[in-house]
Amino acid sequence: MKNIAVIGAGTMGNGIAHTFAQKGYKVNLIDISQASLDRGLDTVAKNLDRMVAKEKITEAGKAETLQNISTFTDMKAGVEKADLVVEAATENLDLKLKIFRSLEEFCPAETILASNTSSISITQIAAVTSRPEMVIGMHFMNPVPIMKLVEIIKGYSTSDKTYKTVEELSKKLDKVPVEVNDYPGFVANRILMPMINEAIETLYNGVAGVKEIDTVMMLGMAHPMGPLALADFIGLDVCLSILNVMYDGFKNPKYAPCPLLVNMVMAGKKGAKSGKGFYDYSENRKAEVVAKMFI
Repeated sequence: MKNIAVIGAGTMGNGIAHTFAQKGYKVNLIDISQASLDRGLDTVAKNLDRMVAKEKITEAGKAETLQNISTFTDMKAGVEKADLVVEAATENLDLKLKIFRSLEEFCPAETILASNTSSISITQIAAVTSRPEMVIGMHFMNPVPIMKLVEIIKGYSTSDKTYKTVEELSKKLDKVPVEVNDYPGFVANRILMPMINEAIETLYNGVAGVKEIDTVMMLGMAHPMGPLALADFIGLDVCLSILNVMYDGFKNPKYAPCPLLVNMVMAGKKGAKSGKGFYDYSENRKAEVVAKMFI
């Protein structure tokens, strides 16, 4: 595999593009918005600058990484020579199905189609293609260039050959691949999101305040970031979407989103990206600063 296409230039998409490009792969970063592509490349450049400042890479390494990334607003042109496509669009089922129908049409027959979905069924996504055996989940963690884990999700029809190819590719990225079966939330979010939801319930019921809850989890449980700050960093809308997928999938009330989370998202308070969530980010984007400590 040499040619990688990444769909979506947001937080996850530009991180995935950065990771592949830094390892020498040619990457086509695709988004419907040129402004989003420009922001994505700017984010990659800034993250590379931090790595140069910490002497983790050289200026030449930064330049080579950026040269390995090309941008496209035309999906067909961006994927027509891809060996692997990684979809990293918004966590919305209808949007993902639309993208995979297009990929089925535009990609060569031998192209592996992967989704970075954090909760949506790979089997359901694969069903809209004629190559379900070549559709797989490749769930990276944020920030992608730093976090080692990749959940590799096998859909009902995913072939062993496709799994092995993606597993080996993940290792070449210096990631640690973990095989996961296709159930709502997979492993990471099936465990993480109920914890975050319970932290929000604890706040909602007046047991303790935001900083107090996060302090307990950081100092008492050795978490590097409290669950409410982490929710802000992930995006409260993303947390809500994942919880809804798990609740719909399992019909178990333990996955029902806390009413406070629902109201905050409806009010536009989505965390660091909107400027306000459980914390105020108008002057200090605290959650992002914490994440950047790893870079």
